[in-house]
Amino acid sequence: MKKITLILGVLLTFLLTSCTGSDGRNGLDGFDGKDGENGKVIDIKGDFTTQNDYSIFYEFPQSIEVFETDVVLVYILFDQTEDGNGEIVDIWRLLPQTLILPQGLLQYNYDHTFLNVNIFLDADFDLGTLLAGDTDQQVFRIAVIPASSTGKSAVDKSNIDAVMRSLGIEEKDIPRIKLN
Repeated sequence: MKKITLILGVLLTFLLTSCTGSDGRNGLDGFDGKDGENGKVIDIKGDFTTQNDYSIFYEFPQSIEVFETDVVLVYILFDQTEDGNGEIVDIWRLLPQTLILPQGLLQYNYDHTFLNVNIFLDADFDLGTLLAGDTDQQVFRIAVIPASSTGKSAVDKSNIDAVMRSLGIEEKDIPRIKLN
């Protein structure tokens, strides 16, 4: 009985592994472009005020498709410096960012959905005591990274330049939007 079971098992294995057939229907090519597979980067500028509850709300336009599985990163234009040629160089930091101020701790933070990004201030003191330099004309860079590209390489997400290189986006390609 064991020989018959063994022979039938080998024969069945041979038959199943030797089958051939169609590899399946070829898929359609995807969209090629800076806001397709490669992601999207935009700059927004706004003010944190008591009227907006110290938050800057940005709703993604229909031209930017964000899926629930995509990664959304937000960077703050933290400072600027000059390079050796006297050119201005932006210094970006990934949120959240915590500052130690005379009043206490201030944190720039954000949350997002596939529809919008909400950047907000959180502090252990009255936000009304903040200086204009901490609240007015703040610039943020939002990077939308498609889920399909997040596992392809080990990109340093704290470095906006590395993220933009991985997405194939140059500084000149970034739209700048003034809010408020």
